[in-house]
Amino acid sequence: MAMTMNGEVQLAAPRDVVWAKLNDPEVLKLCIPGCEELNKTSDTEFNAVATIKIGPVKARFKGRVHLSDMDPPNGYKISGEGEGGVAGFAKGGAAVKLTEKDGGTLLHYDVESQIGGKLAQLGQRLVQGTAKKLADDFFNKFAAAVANPA
Repeated sequence: MAMTMNGEVQLAAPRDVVWAKLNDPEVLKLCIPGCEELNKTSDTEFNAVATIKIGPVKARFKGRVHLSDMDPPNGYKISGEGEGGVAGFAKGGAAVKLTEKDGGTLLHYDVESQIGGKLAQLGQRLVQGTAKKLADDFFNKFAAAVANPA
């Protein structure tokens, strides 16, 4: 099952601060819902473990994340794939763009993802609703992390 999602978030911080936080594994680990581990393996790659519940299915995903098309502090592409055992797999990517706006930074994202296995059998509305909630949770936590530099 393929899905797309996009949106914008206004952040109360300068673009260089937002860029630094987007590349900080400790900040990302705190913001990614269900994230148990996020380890930087190179300047552009991470290994991750996250537990996610979609409807009746709870799965622990292990995967890799790769950053490309790096354009500091304007944006990058992030892609990843993960295996969730019998629950299935997830893979996808996002283009992230940062622009200065209203004394802060506007973060725009375009996401494309694909899931398979048990997760894909749950139905598109349930999966997309959960994906939207996970994205909202991430950006709410990320906005708080950017606003509080400590």
